[in-house]
Amino acid sequence: MTTRGIRRKKSTLTELKIAVIGRNSVGKSALIVRFLTKRYIGEYDHQTENRYKHEAMVDGEPVLFEILDTCPKADDEFPNAAELINWADGLLLVYSITDRKSFNYIRRAKSDLQSDTPVQLCANKVDMVHLRQVSRDEGEILAKDFECKFSEVSAADHVDQVAEVFNELCKEVLASKRKSKQSLLERMLGGARPYSRGKSDSNLPKD
Repeated sequence: MTTRGIRRKKSTLTELKIAVIGRNSVGKSALIVRFLTKRYIGEYDHQTENRYKHEAMVDGEPVLFEILDTCPKADDEFPNAAELINWADGLLLVYSITDRKSFNYIRRAKSDLQSDTPVQLCANKVDMVHLRQVSRDEGEILAKDFECKFSEVSAADHVDQVAEVFNELCKEVLASKRKSKQSLLERMLGGARPYSRGKSDSNLPKD
């Protein structure tokens, strides 16, 4: 993604809303900031949700998207599923490979977020493999259960890989939006009865 060359009015941009969900201390904020600025900041002390707005090119299409950095008030508190589903176009589910509880949190949270909203599963802190509690195989199996893509990354070490996670989710959201528009158009056209020339037409007087 790049913001170069985007000079269109905001009203012409496709708007995407991405909610980043995960237990506290899994590196949600670090992933977002790494993606937006390519910088790594290791320590955050968030007490409330944060929202980030960003303009980018996705598959050649100018996009204005908003990223919601969710912040559970308690370690096992889940976000309001109904509100998130109504707000978000895509969900990025994040856990840490060094924290088994964060993996279980995502497993439980996804069951509350049953919808057709595009989802991406991301395992963070792969640079701390010596402290690994969740295997890559477990992440891949969970992604299959969720029917979504899966990545293991390090917000501390990876720039391109982190960008790819957001990039792929954004592409999936755009594809979903196009599919929805196409389905709506087909339903609208399906309700219209095409005109066919009948016998009576041939008997009409000609000019």
